[in-house]
Amino acid sequence: MPTNLQERIYQAQCIGNVEPIEYMVPYPNTYALIEGQNIKFSEQVIYEQHNITNCKFYELVQQTAHWLDSLNIKPKERVIIEDIGFPQTEILLFGIWHLGASAVLLKSPDIVNAKQSCNTNHLIKADIDLLKVIDSFPTDFDPKYKALLSDEALVSWSPEKGIRLSHYNLLVNTNSIQKIIGIKSRIRFFCDLQPDSTSWVVLKAILPIYCGCIFTDKNADVIISDKIQNSTFYIRKDLKNMKKFKDNQLAICSENTAVLSLGTLPIHLSELTLKDNVLLIKGHSVMMGYIDDSKNESSFRDESLYISI
Repeated sequence: MPTNLQERIYQAQCIGNVEPIEYMVPYPNTYALIEGQNIKFSEQVIYEQHNITNCKFYELVQQTAHWLDSLNIKPKERVIIEDIGFPQTEILLFGIWHLGASAVLLKSPDIVNAKQSCNTNHLIKADIDLLKVIDSFPTDFDPKYKALLSDEALVSWSPEKGIRLSHYNLLVNTNSIQKIIGIKSRIRFFCDLQPDSTSWVVLKAILPIYCGCIFTDKNADVIISDKIQNSTFYIRKDLKNMKKFKDNQLAICSENTAVLSLGTLPIHLSELTLKDNVLLIKGHSVMMGYIDDSKNESSFRDESLYISI
């Protein structure tokens, strides 16, 4: 039976009469996205700059899973990752998911505290040459454990808070973003986010593959950025000013996985209420919770998640 806290978190993840288990995303976990795209569009280029097709990406991910397994990393364990460059960090992320493990992104350089808080000694450092170290491994990997939608896929950690996200959180947030901004298959897409945030995971690592885009830094049709002011969609994190957000500005809230709204319009399956310096959110993108349960106790109430802004 769920604890009272678990029940409160679940109630915050419901919206109207629709529970998370009642909305079907197309994949059983984030890794299955790569598998599915490879079955349908194996020869389509997904990373133009490196001429990587769905098939090649799929093979690199499986080689990465083999390498991680050789490091004695087990399914459901957490793996802290640093930035190893594009597209290696994206490949590493999906490799961790293929293994059945959970990735930890750091918003702080405090590795010692991060390891203790996240209960892990697994760390992939920035000086690794991923493509070199995985080169000798087989291009097919049969995972010992296939993650469930409800399993943890990601932790975003800082000394102030650690946010836990499930495979369902990531997929449903991506699905909702596709709906609200209308990205079509085979458009030229670019995102300049760095791998230190949940928005990087959703908007750069998952979204272009989910939508079947061509990721490119040249002549992109759609640009999502937190730096380029004239981008198609501009990222904002100053949620206290949300009522003034423009129609092409994406409100980022890690507790709601990544994207909360486009302008003032909440994404599909999310609700928000702004009260003075407090944001109340409900919906399927609401996180699994903070690592610190005392923070969960004070944040989940009245069938909502309360966030100070």
